[in-house]
Amino acid sequence: MPTFRGKVRVGVLIVVVVGICLAALYGLLKPISNGCVMTYMYPTYIPITSSESVTPVKYGLYLYHEGWKKIDYREHLKKLSGVPVLFIPGNGGSYKQVRSLAAESDRAYQNGPLEHSFYREASQIPEEGDGDISFSNFQLPNQYTRRLDWFAVDLEGEHSAMDGAILEEHTEYVVYAIHKVLDQYKVSYDARTKEGAANSGSLPKSVILVGHSMGGFVARAAVIHPHLRKSVVQTVLTLSTPHQSPPVALQPSLGHYFARVNSEWREGYEVQTTNTGKFVSSPVLSDVVVVSISGAYNDYQVRSKLASLDNIVPPTHGFMISSTAMKNVWLSMEHQAIMWCNQLVVQVSHTLLSLIDARTGQPLSDSQKRLEVLARMLHSGISHNFNQMMPLPSSKQSTNNPVQNTKDGSASQMPRSVTCPHNIHWNDGGLDRDLYIQINEVTVLAMDGRRRWLDIQKLGSNGKSHFVLVTNLEPCSGIRLHLWPVKGKSTSSLPLNDKVVEVTSKMMHIPSGPAPRQPEPGSQTEQPPPSAVFWLGPEDMHGFRFLTISVAPRPTVSGRPPPAASMAVGQFFNPEEGNKDIYPWFMLQSTYSQKELLLEESHPLAVKLSFSISLGLLPVTLFMNTVSCGIRNSGLPEEEAGDLESSRLCKLRCFPPVALAWDDISGLYIYPNLNSETIFVDSSPAQWSSTQQSDKTIVLLLVDPHCSYKSSISISVSAAASRLLLLYNSKIVGFSIAVVFFALMQQAYSWDLNLRIPSMLTAVESNLTLMSHFFPLAILPIFFALFLSFFMSQPLPSFASFTSISLICYIVANGLIAILILISHLVFFVAAVTHIFIKARWQMWEQNVRFIFLRRFFNRLSSFFSLKVIRVLRANPVLVTALTAMTLACLVHPSFGLLILLVAHFFCCHNALCSFLTASCRSHEQNNETIDCNSDDYKVSERQKYNFDGSFNRTFPSEDNPNSPDSSKSFGEAQLDLFHHRHGLLVLHLLATLMFAPSVVAWLQRLAMGESLPWLLDSVLCIGVILHGICNSKPEFNSFFLSIPGVPFSNVRLYVVYLIAGYWSYFSGLALSPDRAFYAMAAVGCISFALRMIHRRSGETKEVTYGSRKHSHRH
Repeated sequence: MPTFRGKVRVGVLIVVVVGICLAALYGLLKPISNGCVMTYMYPTYIPITSSESVTPVKYGLYLYHEGWKKIDYREHLKKLSGVPVLFIPGNGGSYKQVRSLAAESDRAYQNGPLEHSFYREASQIPEEGDGDISFSNFQLPNQYTRRLDWFAVDLEGEHSAMDGAILEEHTEYVVYAIHKVLDQYKVSYDARTKEGAANSGSLPKSVILVGHSMGGFVARAAVIHPHLRKSVVQTVLTLSTPHQSPPVALQPSLGHYFARVNSEWREGYEVQTTNTGKFVSSPVLSDVVVVSISGAYNDYQVRSKLASLDNIVPPTHGFMISSTAMKNVWLSMEHQAIMWCNQLVVQVSHTLLSLIDARTGQPLSDSQKRLEVLARMLHSGISHNFNQMMPLPSSKQSTNNPVQNTKDGSASQMPRSVTCPHNIHWNDGGLDRDLYIQINEVTVLAMDGRRRWLDIQKLGSNGKSHFVLVTNLEPCSGIRLHLWPVKGKSTSSLPLNDKVVEVTSKMMHIPSGPAPRQPEPGSQTEQPPPSAVFWLGPEDMHGFRFLTISVAPRPTVSGRPPPAASMAVGQFFNPEEGNKDIYPWFMLQSTYSQKELLLEESHPLAVKLSFSISLGLLPVTLFMNTVSCGIRNSGLPEEEAGDLESSRLCKLRCFPPVALAWDDISGLYIYPNLNSETIFVDSSPAQWSSTQQSDKTIVLLLVDPHCSYKSSISISVSAAASRLLLLYNSKIVGFSIAVVFFALMQQAYSWDLNLRIPSMLTAVESNLTLMSHFFPLAILPIFFALFLSFFMSQPLPSFASFTSISLICYIVANGLIAILILISHLVFFVAAVTHIFIKARWQMWEQNVRFIFLRRFFNRLSSFFSLKVIRVLRANPVLVTALTAMTLACLVHPSFGLLILLVAHFFCCHNALCSFLTASCRSHEQNNETIDCNSDDYKVSERQKYNFDGSFNRTFPSEDNPNSPDSSKSFGEAQLDLFHHRHGLLVLHLLATLMFAPSVVAWLQRLAMGESLPWLLDSVLCIGVILHGICNSKPEFNSFFLSIPGVPFSNVRLYVVYLIAGYWSYFSGLALSPDRAFYAMAAVGCISFALRMIHRRSGETKEVTYGSRKHSHRH
């Protein structure tokens, strides 16, 4: 019976867990504004028929056509001559989801490539690991030579994320669909040739695969399928696809299928050699390129960590990019919105069209060139250069030495100069006059046609060796930047060895916010938001003396100056002055009170906020309020310079702040027009596979140095709770199974010590005591996991965050299990009280004449139960339960076999509790007889009081009571121990059944289409769980005395097995693979079965000894 302190501990735990769940639910249900534009189309779906017997009724294949006019399907198929693209829908998806991508691809082909801009391209900054990729000899096409033919497979909306067998069937059909698509081109080509029509180009040899959600994983599984023709798939693009593991990693066969496919992909990129190391062949997947696009933090179903290709596809053959870091997109979107978000769909359409070789009309054959195109079209320059702009604390810092005016400027570290094109005519003669900047800051308020000179040696001294500029002017057409070794009027006036280097191409594009507002007609507008950032480090300016900023001239409008809708602000600054560390205690305090940071005037333009706790775990709401911008010193009247008027006037002078957040996994996040925004990053900190950098988030603020700001930071509890459950739900599931195993260990250990078996709630509560149980059960495995990572030379997560989050998840798991136990206790108590009440009333009604006919009916019914077959079945309830459960698990669905086991547990617990309550309510004078678990004849022996928390105030007869069958244990105690024991098994096996709940949903959906046998792995594991429930049905089976020759130990105690199974489940939770805990459940069942069989063979006597307690049994 738990003490009062234990009850308070459990109560507080439950309140905290319920509060976290409610806060998380509130955060998840809040409406999301993603900023996406809807895509519109005129869809037509042309079925591709097949005469082959490859599941023609179950699945289908369609060709998409864009247009509102009615067409002849056969004639349209004859004209098939484009590049085939096969779309694979995801979990519960439809083939009609292809319409957005297909419609925009058709428009992109007709309208031509996107307008070329002169911002910095990702290709100019190769990432680490991409050093062998060269972009210098490759240019994107000026026009598209071949359209895309979009095909889509109809997978009947099946839930492929819930069952591994469905995934395998989908993979087989996609392989067939790929072959059918290529064969259809051959049929169309032959039909045109037969009719005498002109045929241009060659037949396609490969198909581009585009998959959404689980469809992307099916695409990868199809690539390695043994029946797929060689080299028919060379490019795979996935949208919000879980590559690392299933989103709901509960079913063992599903996790096994993921692991097998990923293992084959890793082997596919390895060089084939013999055992002696002799070269055999190149990697099987050497020509396959994979790109994964994630929806970032708004995608609750597939997080960026799951969409990552790390340790699956090498960086030389693929990459993962989040939608927030994609060029021309910059948005986070929900799991389904990624299919219709126009900004993303347009960019993907142009990307796929750019893969087509203009000479052959087919996708580029060289895998490296295809990867180059994908990188240039999807990555932005700033997403590649963020770490160089604001290096992480672990990165090597740039030196802050002042730049010297040397004559060897031609040998500087500046990369190759990329000049603006000649068709943008803008010579030095178009500049009115030069301006010489004498301070560290430079401001442009209009397109005035002037060139501003900045002396690098003078302005870049005193450690201010970095230069940053933000502007809304277009590079080349609106603004140009040059580095000069010496001062001159034009580039032609300098010697060849002192040529000016144009650095305009280093401008990086960022999304701009809403257009500026004009308070009054003809008045000055508010400062426009910046659309580009330009950054130069000391290594870039080494060997140069001057930096010039040239602004293009703009004609006046009606003789008056144009509105000041153009801006540029630059500054030489010291990055160390803008570094601000946000420590964990500061962040935790902001959960209940806002914390303020003040930025005085003349602050650095770039301010780096280093958050010690990842914003993927604790999202921060950042408020930026303008305090002043020199208005009070401008001579305005005091009433005009008030707070409200000052804020209005500051908008005319200060550009809107911009926040850039960076995460190692999901990449870049940009928040333009920052006023009050909640800053998320879709990171995965504090995981076993995390790195030290993943626990920190760098936020770069671009703020006007002319203005002072009061920024406040607060953390939303609901947002933090929702992120906790989203990131670590798999860990909590694994820990929950471990908690139940640890509770069963407590029960088995108490039985071995001749103590009463504690209730599950008492066992869970005792496992939370700090030193005796919490440390060895919850903290010690974390230390072992870190040691294992260190021993295997794997990246080590941050010790503090990994330990803290794991313990929080373990406590949440204990709370959830405690809630489950209380609910089940309530159900059993209500059922038992109702049963006893009805039975008592029935005994009274039996004497009533009006109920004589019911007695006769039951008497007739008893003759049916007297049949030999029925008597045999009633005499062997355990055997009947085992056979029924195993049959259903093997032939129908594993969860149905587990349901039979749960029913057996329920009736046993119900009968034991009814016996206990009946014995408590009757007199001690009645005889005490031990009854079977399934018997309805309740005999009583004691009076006890039942408490709701699962404990009992017992008043046992004395040890000398002759009515007791055992001097150390009365009938009531036996029933109470039996209830607690079977209740613990019921909770464990209920969790096992719930792990198959998603698979049951998919199974029910497929009933009408015919269902194959369950996967062998699932059936075998479920048989192991069933054996555990059958072979360990009584408390005395918790320990065995074995007499086996040659075996040094004779006492096998099951609590040790439970302890090991609990540790295995704990490590499964740490690895975010709770499906592996099912192996521990099955292993416990196999061990229990083996011990029972060995015990039966070693001791066929009437007096059987289990553990240290003796009970009489008939054999």
